[in-house]
Amino acid sequence: MTREHHYELALNWTGDLGRGTADARAYSRDHVIAHPRAGTIDGSSDPSFRGDPARWNPEQLFVAALSQCHMLWFLHLATTAGLVVTGYEDAPLGTMLESSDGSGRFSEVVLRPTVTISAGDPAVVDELHERVAEYCFIARSVNFAVRHEAALVVGERAVDEHAVAGS
Repeated sequence: MTREHHYELALNWTGDLGRGTADARAYSRDHVIAHPRAGTIDGSSDPSFRGDPARWNPEQLFVAALSQCHMLWFLHLATTAGLVVTGYEDAPLGTMLESSDGSGRFSEVVLRPTVTISAGDPAVVDELHERVAEYCFIARSVNFAVRHEAALVVGERAVDEHAVAGS
């Protein structure tokens, strides 16, 4: 059975500086993305495209969506595999190629999760990361591979050696 889901939000451009889009420098790329229950996200374009670096841009949100989707499916699969995950951090990296005509596309996103487990078989962690690709809605919707370079911590989080040395 196929179920259909819909995702609705509001997008409001807030960048009219008084002259509209009279020229490329006449307006700001600022906008607000809103949902009545989820709140707002202050958006802009990438600073390379005249955006505000203090606001989220579509490229960052795209990479974040891939990372979130991977994490949520990993946590679910870990639960069904008997792993007890006590920590999950990711530092994803997206690479976008811009063409000379100004168009562009993502060539890859590399997820770099560090998963901490307190119980279960550590040997299944890599398999679960691979299986996420079968389920993650966002990753299944892109036209490039989403890779991962995962790290695993078993038990307590690793202690920063510099902090211990200074004690």
